[in-house]
Amino acid sequence: MRQILGETERRIVSVLLASPRASWRAVGLELGISERTVVRRALPLFQDGTLRATVVRNPMHFPGIVPMALRIRCAPNRIRAVAAVLARRPDTVAVDIIGGGDEICVQFMLAGAEARNLLLLRDLPATAAVESWTSYTMLRVFPTAFLWNGKPVKPPFPVGYQLPPTHHDIDEALIAALVADGRASYTDLALHADTSPVTARRRLDALVRGLSLRLAIEVDLGLLGIHGEALLWLNVAPGDLDATGEALSQHPLVRFAAATTGRANLLVAVAAADLPELYAFLTGGGLDGSVGTEVTPILTTVKRTGLIRAGS
Repeated sequence: MRQILGETERRIVSVLLASPRASWRAVGLELGISERTVVRRALPLFQDGTLRATVVRNPMHFPGIVPMALRIRCAPNRIRAVAAVLARRPDTVAVDIIGGGDEICVQFMLAGAEARNLLLLRDLPATAAVESWTSYTMLRVFPTAFLWNGKPVKPPFPVGYQLPPTHHDIDEALIAALVADGRASYTDLALHADTSPVTARRRLDALVRGLSLRLAIEVDLGLLGIHGEALLWLNVAPGDLDATGEALSQHPLVRFAAATTGRANLLVAVAAADLPELYAFLTGGGLDGSVGTEVTPILTTVKRTGLIRAGS
């Protein structure tokens, strides 16, 4: 993985964050550079793992999934080992070491109530390095944050936005192929799903337009100048929860927001350039609807968008 990106690479990554399946030609037209330059600069980033394309399910549109966030407190000398084990689980989407380095935040998409119970009643209690945990079931993932793309202006809903589509038999095969390679050709997707390229394209378009899937580019945000990531755990009056969540999720620094059960009822992930920008966000009035706020810095990310970070 790269340790630094040049200005052209950063501009290309910004476009790909907004449109992960954009053709090289389309990226070049957006930036006013040649397609050849885009290929020469972008392709090596995918080849060395600096960029990875994938998809993430919106758990609100898959009734069998139990989406949860857990704050797991561990012995500090075992924190990285526990985080690595959690990252290897196929049902974790994000694993971050947070706070003072003795706590992990994990986002799960669990396959039903039985999987949830096994996690909480068997797996975590059997892990000696785990000291305690707090669980939060996600009641709603706010869709505007689901569209975050790292740009300073929040995008509108996609053109042709529609209600979540009825799921088809081929969807699981399509999703599995896209998780492995979010930029796979429609021909390759069709082979995986045993269908035609035209049908594969129509199904993917329907799932994306209906916000059942988020096309994603996994990249270390530090390469884009984002060094002030944090998780906010907010207590909001129930009557204000929906409006507060919607408003915050439209802020350009908010990459994720979900209403939850638990001691805090609104989880917000902030991607600020640095600590002064994070401070400006916290004091800028957007949190006035909350009656309590806890801010936990993200120290390091072990897994995001369902993909384990290199070296973790």
